[in-house]
Amino acid sequence: MKPTGPERVCAVRVEAGQAGGSVLDFVAGRFTYLTREQWRRELAAGRLRVNGEPVAPERILVAADQVSYQGAELAEPPVAADFSVVYEDDDLLVVNKPAPLPCHPGGRYFRHTLWWLLRERGGLVQPLLVNRLDRETSGLVLVAKNRAAARECARQWREQQVGKNYLVLVEGEFPPGEQVAVGFLAPDPASRIRKKSRFFPQGQPAPAGAVPCATHFRRLALQRKISLLEVRPLTGRCHQIRATLCSLGFPVVGDKIYGPDEEFFLRFLTDGLTPADHRHLRLPRQALHSAGLQMRHPADQRPLEFSCPIPPEMAALLG
Repeated sequence: MKPTGPERVCAVRVEAGQAGGSVLDFVAGRFTYLTREQWRRELAAGRLRVNGEPVAPERILVAADQVSYQGAELAEPPVAADFSVVYEDDDLLVVNKPAPLPCHPGGRYFRHTLWWLLRERGGLVQPLLVNRLDRETSGLVLVAKNRAAARECARQWREQQVGKNYLVLVEGEFPPGEQVAVGFLAPDPASRIRKKSRFFPQGQPAPAGAVPCATHFRRLALQRKISLLEVRPLTGRCHQIRATLCSLGFPVVGDKIYGPDEEFFLRFLTDGLTPADHRHLRLPRQALHSAGLQMRHPADQRPLEFSCPIPPEMAALLG
């Protein structure tokens, strides 16, 4: 659900393909940060509504219904809130986001997000984040200050006119030189994690519905069986870098989903990571950093290039 204002009120519009089921089935299946019984209690308390009105759990949803939720104030997990400004003008703001810090509100996070911090510290009434990074990924986030700038930036992203490069630490001795991994991404059929993807190299069978992807890799350094890579995604798929590296046999250091053992993520969800798990992961966050962006200014099309250095916690692993 997306926030509709400065309070913790979130709303989602029911699409035609989602209509026909009960409101309880809809929210329990889609928003799993509360259990089915917890959602039932939220409906009974009137905090979960359809078109602004309290409803019974059995209320059948139709297309264009708006499901809104005014959540109670929750204790939010701690985050790293010390973002820095890389560039700013009348149309754009570019920040270096630390990790862990979510970009947008969702689940247990509302005020502990970059979106909220930009409102509170940056003075932006409605921050328009053009790109987003995972909670545990650090680096460059582009923020538009007006809708015209947001539309033009989004067009450049959609038409793949934006250059992006990342720095990443992976387990193992990645081959020297440069290489491009070309193939497909699809949900991982062998994983217990619903959002986990798998990379299928070109020339190997891929499931129906798999989407094409390509990623350029270059090894920059090798220290103590950890490789530092520069990565340029040539397509823009969700989890593309992490899923590709995992399938190639070089998981990202600290990655709980695409790391050596996805059980780390399942234990993380219940705050069950052990000291041995933390030692194995090496870092409390995944070692992926958005280090560079190249694009054109949305107002006058002049070329822009932004960069930010590798975070200290990642650099420390290289010695």
